[in-house]
Amino acid sequence: MQTGNNTRISREDGNIIFITGGARSGKSRYAQQLALSLTDSPVYIATAKIWDEDFAQRVSRHKAERDERWTNFEEQRNVSKLPVDNRVCIIDCVTLWLSNFFSDTKRDIELSLQLFKSEIDALVQKPGVFIIISNETGMGIHAETEIGRKFTDLQGWANQYVAAKAAKVIFMISGIPVTIKTNTA
Repeated sequence: MQTGNNTRISREDGNIIFITGGARSGKSRYAQQLALSLTDSPVYIATAKIWDEDFAQRVSRHKAERDERWTNFEEQRNVSKLPVDNRVCIIDCVTLWLSNFFSDTKRDIELSLQLFKSEIDALVQKPGVFIIISNETGMGIHAETEIGRKFTDLQGWANQYVAAKAAKVIFMISGIPVTIKTNTA
């Protein structure tokens, strides 16, 4: 694949770059820098559903970080159906994407995971580069509620699935990217 600034990305290397880490670890900022290093016209795919005013303000801050070079999509579920072939895309983020499936399926972990895996499998087949951001929710405090524990399990299994499919996995710690997997094909 040839990107906007003539950086060559090979399909054989894989098309998924997975960036994970804790809250406020620098995942989105790093992903945006990476996307801009690969192309002059990246795509940003937001998977969030706006739940309240505080979250709406967070979304507004994220939008303000991107300039006219970015193409923006908002898609809560069917990311693989967007017209993004042969583009460098950020998908932000798995946690919010999963929460949409989890809510739609009335907290059915197996069905939520199946729907999510289908989306990831479809992305793997698409031409392009997909920089997928996620949270490591299981590294913090143990969830107090059953629903919280179920979602933490779902998040962990989803992250493992994406990491297994990814050509590269980066763990963000205090704004520092630590590469934990690189495709050796």
